[in-house]
Amino acid sequence: MRALMRTHAALLCVGVLTFILMGAGQSLYGPALPVYARAYDIGLGTAGLLVSAHWIGCAFGVGAMFVWGRFVTPRVVVVLMALGAALLATGAGWSVALLGGLVFGAGYGAATVVFNPRMLRAFGPRGPAMVSLLNATFGIGAIGAPLVFVALGNDPVMAFAVCAALAAALALAAGAAGGAEAVSASQGATAFKPHWPMLGFALIAIGIEASVIGLGPAALIKAGESETHAAQWLSAFFLAFLAARVSLSFVAHVLPSFTLFTLAMAGASLSCLGAAALAAGPCFVALGFFAGMFFPTGYVTASYKMGDHPWVAPAIISAGLAGGIALPLLVAPFLVALGAHGFFWLGSAVTAALTLLALANLPAMNR
Repeated sequence: MRALMRTHAALLCVGVLTFILMGAGQSLYGPALPVYARAYDIGLGTAGLLVSAHWIGCAFGVGAMFVWGRFVTPRVVVVLMALGAALLATGAGWSVALLGGLVFGAGYGAATVVFNPRMLRAFGPRGPAMVSLLNATFGIGAIGAPLVFVALGNDPVMAFAVCAALAAALALAAGAAGGAEAVSASQGATAFKPHWPMLGFALIAIGIEASVIGLGPAALIKAGESETHAAQWLSAFFLAFLAARVSLSFVAHVLPSFTLFTLAMAGASLSCLGAAALAAGPCFVALGFFAGMFFPTGYVTASYKMGDHPWVAPAIISAGLAGGIALPLLVAPFLVALGAHGFFWLGSAVTAALTLLALANLPAMNR
């Protein structure tokens, strides 16, 4: 393992820094939404479109990887994120903010396709654990960004300006992680065989994750938290999110990935129930732990089910992005109508249903 770490040090280092940036950018949307709603005189539901813009941009980025993926380098995806963050930092208007979310999302989506399969292949049998570790570092940026946001006076312009500067610096060093990958003859000849049940699970799970991250702070405010406390709870949410992914790096090669996925969904349902009926803030943090397990466990399960065709990674991530776009878009307009704790009641019901469905498919998915 130490030899592999030395061999792939550049890939690991740039991947980790990129995922920290991804976490920072995405976690800023939640606390920024109420500020944008006031600044641009729009409703909270309309402000929630920024979350959907991010995920629509991700879909464009991932879709482009089906066609041009073998030409896309780590530096390209970081440059896209730098440009998107810079647009969000201009404060030039709501339409520019939406465009910034789209561009940042495009780089974010492409980055997941560039780095995850490279890590899974590079580290062999320890690949699932390293994918979990890579995705765990997402939580570092996501934990710190809301705290920086509060320290900057709840100013999204300044917060995204910091992200843009960091992304620009990383782009200068990203070439060390390697160039575009050539598709081998064996990969090109292998038929692409999508596994629709697992893609369906990925769609709903990532949709839930996106909704909780993007709309959770607004739901906490409706439940009685101040904007500052909501941002702090979001930071704690991502601390739990990080803890889950670090934990996976130790157990992902021991327990079947879909078993872990099912346990995560059950835990998310109980956490949402607690947020609705007991204490919204602490249970929202617990929800972060279980949400942090969704992507790594789902990605590894789907990868093993679908093989090593070059379209596998974009297909898995596209399924998740479809949920990431659709669920916040569907839920955001109803935040007011759902009542003080309605967001969490709804989340508990959806995750409970998905848990039962996962249990019914557990033996087949773990084969």
